[in-house]
Amino acid sequence: MHNPISRRHFLRTAAAGTLSAPFITSGLRAASPNGKVRHASFGTNGQAWSDLMSFKNSEHFELVAAADVDTRNFDRLKKEFPGVRCYQSWKELLEKEADKIDSVNVTTPDHMHAPIGMAAMALGKHLYGQKPLTQNLYECRQMMLRAREKNLMTQMGIQISSAFTERHAVALIQQGAIGKVKEVHSFSGKAWGDMGPMPEKKDTPPAGFDWDGWLGVAADRPYIDGWYHPGNWRKRRDFGTGTLGDMGCHMFSGWFRALALTNPLSVTSGGPAPSAHSWAVNGRVEYIFPGTQYTDGKTVKVTWHDGKFTIPPDIAAQVDNKVPDQGSIYIGEGGVLVAPHMSSPVLYPREKFKDNRLPKLEPRDHYKEFIQCVKDGKEKPSANFDYSAPMTEAVLLGCLASVFPGKTLEWDTAALSFKNSPEATALVKRSYRPGWEIS
Repeated sequence: MHNPISRRHFLRTAAAGTLSAPFITSGLRAASPNGKVRHASFGTNGQAWSDLMSFKNSEHFELVAAADVDTRNFDRLKKEFPGVRCYQSWKELLEKEADKIDSVNVTTPDHMHAPIGMAAMALGKHLYGQKPLTQNLYECRQMMLRAREKNLMTQMGIQISSAFTERHAVALIQQGAIGKVKEVHSFSGKAWGDMGPMPEKKDTPPAGFDWDGWLGVAADRPYIDGWYHPGNWRKRRDFGTGTLGDMGCHMFSGWFRALALTNPLSVTSGGPAPSAHSWAVNGRVEYIFPGTQYTDGKTVKVTWHDGKFTIPPDIAAQVDNKVPDQGSIYIGEGGVLVAPHMSSPVLYPREKFKDNRLPKLEPRDHYKEFIQCVKDGKEKPSANFDYSAPMTEAVLLGCLASVFPGKTLEWDTAALSFKNSPEATALVKRSYRPGWEIS
């Protein structure tokens, strides 16, 4: 392993402070003194392209290298970033560019977030990791611990957490607009799953596409055109995390921060089980968290709904049946707050809150914040891994629980295991293809 300290000892001693760890700022290393943050991107298309276009808005950003298993994406990248050095292998990029870069973003399919991110952080590179931070719970914990160990600037790709919309909702909850919160419902109408059989065929990968490199840590298997690449990997258990993993980090972020939550005590799935190869559609997951100063009672329940599993009618009635396709609903002692995904929060009953004004907030750019923090080496970004990794763990707990529908799984965060299910604990960590284990 990379760290000479026993990771089992490190995990147990650090886990108790998973959410409450201070944002340590002393000793952080700033980027190159010429005012530019020399950056490398792992991924160049889709969300990775969007990330790069957002990073480019920072005057301190300089893209010097990029890696992508699909070389067909390089022409567009080179036109936008003349002089960028391109690699098909992420390992080769790190080997040849380690002394020339300060930071990286990992914007790949979920299963490669941790292998690439852990390797980059081992070299002391500041990391912008796309959501979900990792594909499984073990990796998520290791990413947080590695970032602490190396004292790095980190940010997870939950851009909504920097937007006015989410920050307004957080401020309203913490200012007591609806009183103590009794329960929360989060939801997405997306259906990133597949209940059908796997196609019984084998296709030839397109020219310029490294299928073996794309598989990475996953077991070898035939390439099936359109089944995995470029987008349907989100539906597959070995590569993605379904609707909950895809959208949960966005939806969870608001109430996780607003209610100052820690690790959940238990999780129960009320939806169908996934197949051996694909995540299910139409999910529902119930979490029980320890209560906080912002909640009513010793515990608080949060329920996730996706696909056709919609908000219960009695909850919808409290918001005049104006339930957005994606978002969260906070049920408080003195009212209800609806936080639509990417839109401003709304308070109910409307007649009670008709004169309510939203709090004033300073603007914040999620991408510029990361680059600025890397450049200055002072304060950590708002969605750094001390915050976003535990929140991602909650998301991934729901994904794992879906394998055991109807069973309440009791979570022991310090041990990274379930108190009442060795079968569920066995899924906390994935099986790695020989030679691809993270370290």
